[in-house]
Amino acid sequence: MKVYDYLVVGAGLYGAVFAQQVKAAGKSVLVIDKRDHIAGNVYTETTEGIDVHVYGAHIFHTNDHRVWQYVNRFASFNRYTNSPVANYRGELYSLPFNMYTFNKMWGVTTPAEAEAIIRRQRTEAGIVEPSNLEEQAISLVGTDIYEKLVKGYTEKQWGRPCDQLPAFIIKRLPVRFTFDNNYFNSLYQGIPTEGYTQMVARMLDGIEVRLGVDYLANKSALDALAERVVYTGPIDAYFGYRLGALAYRSVRFETEVLDIPNYQGNAVVNYTDRETPFTRVIEHKHFVFGTQPKTVISREYSSEWAVGDEPYYPVNDAENGALYAAYKALADEEKSVLFGGRLGEYKYYDMDAVIAAALDAAERSLGGECCK
Repeated sequence: MKVYDYLVVGAGLYGAVFAQQVKAAGKSVLVIDKRDHIAGNVYTETTEGIDVHVYGAHIFHTNDHRVWQYVNRFASFNRYTNSPVANYRGELYSLPFNMYTFNKMWGVTTPAEAEAIIRRQRTEAGIVEPSNLEEQAISLVGTDIYEKLVKGYTEKQWGRPCDQLPAFIIKRLPVRFTFDNNYFNSLYQGIPTEGYTQMVARMLDGIEVRLGVDYLANKSALDALAERVVYTGPIDAYFGYRLGALAYRSVRFETEVLDIPNYQGNAVVNYTDRETPFTRVIEHKHFVFGTQPKTVISREYSSEWAVGDEPYYPVNDAENGALYAAYKALADEEKSVLFGGRLGEYKYYDMDAVIAAALDAAERSLGGECCK
């Protein structure tokens, strides 16, 4: 006899949303996670009265009204607007690239002047149809901005020369010929005032959760507990890497408490030169307009992933795309297992997209039954 209708492997956003939905529809569900905490990579913990984003900065933003309504059932969001700053050898520039950036870089004051410089630099570089990230970036913002604010940061983040990275990685880059400092174009944006951990805890309210449980090490016994499994771990690990390991980039964090009230004056500062070993510094209190007497900062170091490390960013090149397709074919044969989330689908997901995917998956799994 199965004890549960669903076993959800992973207490991150995808798993928590899915579990909440099926529980609301009257199904029995067990959630497990190999970590000692819920909330996955959006986990926050309090240090010196400051909500620290332990696995890197997570800024919620969406244009999906359904998703916005959903998350507001479990958290109150503040008015935080993501306005990162780029630091190139002590020179500070606005991110996203906008009129403040163009004025600092070239001394221009009108959109027409900025567009003319970008157009000229694109032409001088001989770019017609961008074939890689370097060409895509130059076509968007010109050579000067690419060299100072894109190249070094991107090569640190991905561990590869920009001309060896696919163009689509940089297509998300916001470029504006206005003075708008909001990095995102999203209608809704903010940070949970009580932290993401509390938001996920409310999603999981009334649901049995077991932490410190390694699913793959106890797969047979755990599978026997439920009719269906929702797996949010790495898809290649599920199959024992039998076709080879998918590539990821990992991130290492150095976090410290400083006995000063304000370190850098902004939540996010990117270090865009190649020589600085870290990619960015996060000052966590600025996400929630903190006034604490101390501050907490995290330096982020990007690194190549190896089995045993925490995978963060899928390397979505042609080779890994083909390997994932082969694993996806194997996954499709697992009729009682649903693969979801960033690792289960080998896909870079923004938080709102993860939530939308989990809501849709739960509805499909329930056969269209009404979720609450």
